[in-house]
Amino acid sequence: MAVLVADPCRLLVQGLGRDGSFQAERIVEYGTNMVAAVHPNRGGMKFLDEIPYFETAREAVDATGANTGLVFVPAPFAVDAILEQADAGLSLIVCITEGVPVQDMMKAKAYLDRTSSRLLGPNCPGLIHPGERIKLGIIPGAAVTTGNVGVVSRSGTLTYEAAAQLNAVNLGQSTCVGIGGDPIPGTNFIDVLEQLQDDDETEAIVMIGEIGGSREQVAAQFIKENVTKPVVATVAGQTAPPGKRMGHAGAIITGRAGLASEKNKALEAAGATVVESPAYIGEAMANILG
Repeated sequence: MAVLVADPCRLLVQGLGRDGSFQAERIVEYGTNMVAAVHPNRGGMKFLDEIPYFETAREAVDATGANTGLVFVPAPFAVDAILEQADAGLSLIVCITEGVPVQDMMKAKAYLDRTSSRLLGPNCPGLIHPGERIKLGIIPGAAVTTGNVGVVSRSGTLTYEAAAQLNAVNLGQSTCVGIGGDPIPGTNFIDVLEQLQDDDETEAIVMIGEIGGSREQVAAQFIKENVTKPVVATVAGQTAPPGKRMGHAGAIITGRAGLASEKNKALEAAGATVVESPAYIGEAMANILG
């Protein structure tokens, strides 16, 4: 079963505007069990002629037994949707929305810590589990294959690149998780590494970090002390100068700890195989797994 996801997965998607509807269609096509849609003023209607719309997450959960939520709600209202889903009792909430205000996330994180709900994101691609055809977010189904390598990444597009590199050497993926690069993530590296370590379907792990902050160093210490499976790691932004913002992730080097070189040192000291570019992930993992 996919890490982080309830078994069986019963998905509720909230925010079915243009982008949300497009992605929800891809999710259903992939085979994910989407049981409910939540969008204002559409209660009683059907999405794709079969999935019922509801006005609120609570109504959707009560009627369908949904246990997993996906948020495509625009940034100014995304936290309201997250909190609404938490109040409805969803065990996992995946927020794809980019640009959620940091102050809003501070309040949401403090609230979520007092509930049983886990948040993945915001500003993340979500997760995908090829073996069970579970797609919670925007990771393309065609980008992954079934296998035994788990992927966890701060970068959205590099999550897909890691899968492509593994596919090129005939190594499929157990679960791919994009945790997002926002300053206050709902789920961090350690949360996912811990589950991948305990996951029977995962034999090895790919970890992709980014410049800025010290999350990779914290993860490296966890790997050193708790992870027995082989880890291939890379840090995006190797050549970024100090003070450089990397893409939309808000990854800014503010001191030596934020440098890719410092993160690489910590990961190497933890026993991970560190590659200088995502282009070498597949080759490195193939060498390890034989």
